[in-house]
Amino acid sequence: MGRILLIAALVVVGLFLLGSVIGLVFSALKWVLIIGAIVLGVMLIMKSTGSRRH
Repeated sequence: MGRILLIAALVVVGLFLLGSVIGLVFSALKWVLIIGAIVLGVMLIMKSTGSRRH
């Protein structure tokens, strides 16, 4: 009985840790996509304003 409770507790702790890790990965991915979109927008603006000067 004690072994089953220990395994169940380890599974629950593992799921909590997995949820935290997955949340951290998706949060980092969200920020990478936001920063990438900002950089792409700035590059497009710089390219469009730079071509008008020539």
